[in-house]
Amino acid sequence: VQLQASGGGLVQAGDSLRLSCAASGRTLSSLNMGWFRQAPGKEREFVAAIRWRGAGKFYADSVKGRFTISRDNSKNTVYLQMNSLKDEDTAVYYCAADPDLIFSSLRNSGAYNYWGQGTLVTVSS
Repeated sequence: VQLQASGGGLVQAGDSLRLSCAASGRTLSSLNMGWFRQAPGKEREFVAAIRWRGAGKFYADSVKGRFTISRDNSKNTVYLQMNSLKDEDTAVYYCAADPDLIFSSLRNSGAYNYWGQGTLVTVSS
C-alpha cells in the first residue's frame, strides 16, 4: 500500500484546510485509515481515524467538532477537513493505513503498517 498525502499549507488561525490521502496498491474500502500529526519537538499524536468496516469515525478530543475525516472509496482517497484552525494545530500531518486493526488500536500509531510522507500545516495567528 502506498499513501500520498497532500493539501498542507500556511493558513491563518480560524481558516479551513482540507488534507487528502490517496491510496494505491489496495482498495481503500478494505483499509482502516488514520491521520496523525507531529509538531516540532513533540511526539506523533492521533488526530482521527475511520474504519473500513462500518465507517466508524474517531477523533482526538483536541480536534473533535472542528475536524472531519471522510473517505471516497471511488477515488481511493481519505480526507481530513480541518475547520477553525488554531496555532496548536501546526504540525506535519501523516496519513496511515492498515487492514487489520482492532477497535482499541485505531488511536495507536504503532499499530499502522503503512504511512504517507506527511504534509505540513502551519497556522499563524
